[in-house]
Amino acid sequence: MNKMGTIIGFTFKNKVKTKSFMITTLILVLLLSIGMNIPYLIKVFQGDDEASAGIHVAVVAAEGNRASDLLKNYASGVTTEGGATVDQYTSAEDSALKTSLDEGKLDGYIQLGAESEMGLPPVTFYSPDGDMDAEVQTFLQLGLQQANAQLIAGDKLTPEQIGAMNAPVQLDTKQISTDGTAVTDEEKDAPPIINYVIVYALLMMFFMSIMMTGNMIAAEVTSEKSSRIMEILITSASPLAQMFGKVIGIFLIGMLQIAIIAGAVAVNLMLPHNASILTEFDLDLGQLNVNLLIYGLVLYVLGYFLYALIYAAIGSIVSRTEDLGQAVMPITMLGLVTFYIPLFSISNADTLLVKVASYIPFTSPLSMLLRIGVGDVAFWEILVSLLILLVSIFVFGWLAAKIYRTGVLMYGKRPTIKEIRKAMKAYKI
Repeated sequence: MNKMGTIIGFTFKNKVKTKSFMITTLILVLLLSIGMNIPYLIKVFQGDDEASAGIHVAVVAAEGNRASDLLKNYASGVTTEGGATVDQYTSAEDSALKTSLDEGKLDGYIQLGAESEMGLPPVTFYSPDGDMDAEVQTFLQLGLQQANAQLIAGDKLTPEQIGAMNAPVQLDTKQISTDGTAVTDEEKDAPPIINYVIVYALLMMFFMSIMMTGNMIAAEVTSEKSSRIMEILITSASPLAQMFGKVIGIFLIGMLQIAIIAGAVAVNLMLPHNASILTEFDLDLGQLNVNLLIYGLVLYVLGYFLYALIYAAIGSIVSRTEDLGQAVMPITMLGLVTFYIPLFSISNADTLLVKVASYIPFTSPLSMLLRIGVGDVAFWEILVSLLILLVSIFVFGWLAAKIYRTGVLMYGKRPTIKEIRKAMKAYKI
């Protein structure tokens, strides 16, 4: 046990100091930080003044035009960022209007004809580039629609009634079951949006961590074997202590990397310009299912050890680092399948494929994570999946131990399955 602890400590300290670990972790943190701050960066490059200037248009109409006054009154009630301002001019040739357009103070202007008994006359929008911003278009459409309704209604309706008449109609949705009856909110129990975000983030992080640390273990074992250092190491510690020491040591590396990434997310969310990012995307951390994080950690740990032991066994039978990529290719492909099944099923976590995959040891860590986060899964199903995964770890751990103990001393070309089986029979675990 003391020797294994020494190996764990040596592996952890040695890998933490490597440039590959530092650079990879730094790149991940930078990419994550840039991604979370993209909206703010866009505002910075566009200019804060432009982003907060609001809507500023002008109306060219005869003096006392009621439609122009109604649009101006509507603008005073706009509560969006920057608000809305409507200037009034009697002629498109007004020098003040041209100056405002040239200096970019106006988004453009609309021209109204003479008042009509049938509501608004034809309206034309003019701008320096001939285009209309989406925000300006929405403002003008709503404002002119309300003005048109008020012109037609005259004094028969109050401004409040006009506003209510033009307010968008709210449509609610209800789910129905196969027998045609409505499903209640309690029965539907749809997972909140925050769970989808957390599940997606955990899928990405767990897959990358397991694959990176698995390849790290295989490369570590193969490099020691190819440089003949392994022959010296086995005289001071048993092959089993070496294997489990490396697996646990690099597991701590993976946990450290996940902690750094989680810390980077927390720091970015605490930045002043990101204070409202959760609100803007309708995300409420209070709705987060805490069980998702607990089960996610358990599934990550079990999934890691399953793949790590297999990577260690494969690395032990490869004598040259040049052959390692080809040797681990099947496990890499299996890892991609494990990742893509829940990734492409995140919108519907209760498909037969996901349910079956949640009981297969190699695919269950991520598939069961998906079902727990955004699917419908019973507690006994989680226990069965975890039990199968745990038993598989013991089985593959026993098998990996036998392969590792014999493989580290087999040099030359990669041994065949028959040769490995013959060598394994000589050792008992």
